[in-house]
Amino acid sequence: MSSRQEELLARRKKLVSRGISNATPIFVREARGATLIDVDGKEYIDFYGGIGTLNAGHCPDLVVEAVKNQAEKLLHTCFMVTMYEQYLDLAEKLIEISPGNFEKRAMFVNSGAECVENAVKIARFYTKRPSIISFECAFHGRTLLTMTLTSKVKPYKFGFGPFAPEVYKVPSAYCYRCHFNSTYPECGLHCLEQFERVFAAEVAPENVAAMIIEPVQGEGGFIVPPPEFLPGLQRICARHGIVFIVDEVQTGFGRTGKMFACEHWGVEPDLMTVAKSIASGMPLGGVVGRAEIMDAPDPAHIGGTFGGNPVSCVAGLATIEYLQKENLPERAAVIGEKVLNRMKQLQEKYPIIGDVRGLGAMNAIELVKDRKTKEPAKEETAAITKYCVENGVIVISAGIFSNVVRTLVPLVITDEQLDKGMEVLENAIASVSR
Repeated sequence: MSSRQEELLARRKKLVSRGISNATPIFVREARGATLIDVDGKEYIDFYGGIGTLNAGHCPDLVVEAVKNQAEKLLHTCFMVTMYEQYLDLAEKLIEISPGNFEKRAMFVNSGAECVENAVKIARFYTKRPSIISFECAFHGRTLLTMTLTSKVKPYKFGFGPFAPEVYKVPSAYCYRCHFNSTYPECGLHCLEQFERVFAAEVAPENVAAMIIEPVQGEGGFIVPPPEFLPGLQRICARHGIVFIVDEVQTGFGRTGKMFACEHWGVEPDLMTVAKSIASGMPLGGVVGRAEIMDAPDPAHIGGTFGGNPVSCVAGLATIEYLQKENLPERAAVIGEKVLNRMKQLQEKYPIIGDVRGLGAMNAIELVKDRKTKEPAKEETAAITKYCVENGVIVISAGIFSNVVRTLVPLVITDEQLDKGMEVLENAIASVSR
C-alpha cells in the first residue's frame, strides 16, 4: 500500500466513526464508466457499481452536464415551501415508466431507507392498520423502521434494539436453503401456503397495512424467487386489502434486464420504492404508486427538507434518458447471460460453489464448504473478495451468512472489462479451492 493510501487511512481512523465500515482500503480519485482510479493512479474494474447505484456507469456525460447546468441556477429551496418544475418533470417520468396502467402519484426523498419509511407511512395511513409483513433475507435500510424490516442480524441489527413494533417477518422463497426443507417445484410453494398459519398464529390480516419485498433480495444474497411467488403474494394482499409494496431500490433502473425487476413477473405493485441508480449517484429516492393510496396522507404528513432536491431531480431525468437512449436494460440482459453462464462453468469446476443465481446483470455465487451440508464458506468468501481487489477488480459479498459473492457491474462495462474481471474472479476462487 502506498504512503498516500496509508496517510489517508490514518486520517480516516482519526476522523470517521468506527461504525462506518470499508470493504476495501481504496481511496478513489476519479471514475468513468466501469473504471475506478485510486489516489495513486491504479485502475480497478468496478464489479460492484456503488452497490447497485451506478447502472449508467460512473459520471455519464449526459448526467454530468445536467448537474452542472442545474447547479448554476438553483441548488435548493425546499419543495414544500417554494416549488420547482424539475420535481414535476421527474415525477411525470417515473409515473410513465413504472409498472401499472392506472393513475399514479409520486414523491421524492433522499435515500432508499427514506423511501421505504415513507411507503410504510402512506400504507398505514391509507389502510388505518398498524402491522407490516417483511421477509427473511430482506434488506430495506438502517433507520429504526427499515432496520426492523431488515433480516440480517449482524452487522445491521445487533445491539441496536428495541426495534419498531408491529413488524412480522416470514420466510422468503430462498430455494437453495428452503425454510421448509422442500425442493422446487415439487414443494407446492410452502412459502405461499405459510400465510394461512401466519394469519392464524402471528397477525390477523385485518391488522396488516402492507407487505414489502424486494423482487430479488439483494443484501440477502441475490435470491431470485420462483415464477409463482411474487404474483402469489400480490393475490394474498389483494384478498385481504393489504398494500403490496415492491422495493426496487437495488433492482430498479435496468439492472435485471427490464426497467424494473417486478416486470419479469408481470407484477404491478400498489406502491414501489426507488433509489440508488435513479440518479447515477446523486442522493435521491422516491415512492410511486396508485393515486388513491399515495393521496391518502393529508398535506404535510409526508416530506422532508431536502427531498427531491433540484440537482438530484435533473440527475434522475438525465439518468433515465441515458438508460433508455443506450438501451441499458437490454444490455443488462446480455451481461447477465454471459456472467451467469461463466459462473455455472465455474460451479462445475469448483466444488466450493454451491449455487449460482441471478436475474439480468444481478448475479451471484454462493460458497459452501460442503455441497451436501451447505455449510457457509464465509472465510473463503472474504478471501475471494480480497484477492479480487488486490488484482484490480472490486467485488463485494452478500448473504445472511456472508458467503455470497455478488456482481453489480455498471451496465456500460465493455466486454473486455467483463471478461478480464471474470478471469480475476475465477483465479480468486481457484486460490481458495486448492
